[in-house]
Amino acid sequence: MRGHIARKGNRYYAVVYEGTDPATGKERHRWYPGGATRRDAEKVLGELVKRMHDGDYRSPERITVADYLTERWLPLRRRQVRHSTYRSYVANTRLHVVPYIGNIPLQRLTPDDLDGLYDLLLTSGRRNGAGGGLSPKMVRNIHNMLRKALADACRKGTLQRNVATLADPPKPGRDTAMRVWTPEQLRQFLDEIAEHRLATAFVVAAHTGMRRGEVLGLTWRDLDLDANRLSVRQAVITVEYQVTIADVKTGTARRTIDLDERTVDALRAWRLVREQEAALAGLKVSEDETVFAGPDGSLTHPDYFSQVFDRHLAGSDLPRIRFHDLRHTHATILLKAGVHVKVVSERLGHSSPAFTMTVYQHVIPGMQADAARLFCEALYGERAT
Repeated sequence: MRGHIARKGNRYYAVVYEGTDPATGKERHRWYPGGATRRDAEKVLGELVKRMHDGDYRSPERITVADYLTERWLPLRRRQVRHSTYRSYVANTRLHVVPYIGNIPLQRLTPDDLDGLYDLLLTSGRRNGAGGGLSPKMVRNIHNMLRKALADACRKGTLQRNVATLADPPKPGRDTAMRVWTPEQLRQFLDEIAEHRLATAFVVAAHTGMRRGEVLGLTWRDLDLDANRLSVRQAVITVEYQVTIADVKTGTARRTIDLDERTVDALRAWRLVREQEAALAGLKVSEDETVFAGPDGSLTHPDYFSQVFDRHLAGSDLPRIRFHDLRHTHATILLKAGVHVKVVSERLGHSSPAFTMTVYQHVIPGMQADAARLFCEALYGERAT
């Protein structure tokens, strides 16, 4: 393979010789954008040469969407993202991208192709046999994956432009009627579930707002019950129904949460239960063991944890909510009680207080009414009504 570096204006290009045009007898050269420096272009040329030596080089017009995603992009992403994220990329590519636009040459992919894909997925994208479409949030996730993949293709010179930036994915939106319990309903649930083996896990979830995987990923080493606090460092996740331990989602998700005395007492009592269970099995409770492990010390499956919650509500007169809505309930109770949004954001592990306010904007009208009343009382004293 022959190639060289060329400069046009303030940009450098990797120029590849692709033989002679049989119609004109002239040499054919293909220009690949390299970047703002010669070194950037040399990297692009080096990768093209490597592909040629490996027998993997194809001129860009011969590479299909499926070829690029499955043979080039996904193998590289495997080393760069969390395993669960990689598995979701693979599943979305296999189920929702390749069957519909996989045969389109990558260079001929248009924004209209992507818009058509998104419309199709919204109306009939489910592949579980139940029919129906995917949620807007799911389709948006697929769009974000494609946008990243095409951006990498542009960066490496395979594409000239990222058509995903011109497409119109659905807006995920947010359900403003968030399903949360009142403090009385939450207390009723905790009373009803008190006899279940995992009752303390539900206490921790309700009293801290932790995510399901974070609760199940807690280890005894993460607890400082003398100081009334715990540290969130990892989470239990599922990959193709197999449970594994992973880092928490973001840097802000790695946090310390202060605990109330009731939760501390529940955790101390649960430690005694676990030690009794371990002794019966001829085992000892390790500080690195997850707090809410099974009787044999194994990880508790997140889906099982949610199923316990759902099955209990099926026989209760409480309003039906999802397990994740315990987290929303925790935040809503705190905000309505006047706890500063920054404190709530830190407890939840959100990226910023602004994000917390966006998620829980349904609470704001009542808080603003209270603020107006307090201002009036401060200004006029007894004349406030």
